[in-house]
Amino acid sequence: MTQLMDRSNMIERMKGALQLDAADCVVLTIDCQRGNLEPAIASLPVPEPECSNVMAGTNRLLGMARAAGVAVVHASTVYEAPLLGNHPFERAMLELKESFTPGAPSNFAQHKSPGSIQGQLMPGLDVQPTDLLMDSKRTFDSFHGTPLELLLRSMNRTTVLVAGCNTNTCVLATTFGGYNRGFRMVLVKECVASAYGNDLHEFALSNIQRRLGWVLTLDEVAVRLKA
Repeated sequence: MTQLMDRSNMIERMKGALQLDAADCVVLTIDCQRGNLEPAIASLPVPEPECSNVMAGTNRLLGMARAAGVAVVHASTVYEAPLLGNHPFERAMLELKESFTPGAPSNFAQHKSPGSIQGQLMPGLDVQPTDLLMDSKRTFDSFHGTPLELLLRSMNRTTVLVAGCNTNTCVLATTFGGYNRGFRMVLVKECVASAYGNDLHEFALSNIQRRLGWVLTLDEVAVRLKA
């Protein structure tokens, strides 16, 4: 088994080098939708305890961000019929009746179709009239085929505080997308979770903070925004 590398010293030094200017920041919530975060109806369910944690953490982040003058964008995904379960990997998983969620059923063949209840934003998500809603996301990467980059550049925001799910798919892909476009990507630890298993959640966090951006706690974000 591969030995895990200890990069904790580098990670802490990088945190010390990070400053946040509220006027340069935007909070991006990714796929905080009922198809992911409401276990009773979710078609790709995040583990129930994590759903509550993500919602509580994200709402705290949104509150502190707005108080500091940070802009907010909510990205959500739906899949039209030609896109739904049509990727070769997804088709193979469906044909084999394999679940994407370890130890729990998933229903990716009906995951967040347009107009479905699973495609709705979580009722408890703190969405305000001043927030920007972006519902054109169709892939893991929130930048791909969406106006997100144009929005950020038009607002002169280069630092993206990321919340949402899933850590190892949409959150990770969006972090890559932002990195590739020159944005400073900051993942907020209490605000993300994965339906695919805690091992992939932890892998994504480690991958991001060792190569792509920062992983901060809510308290660490709060200190930097106040400063």
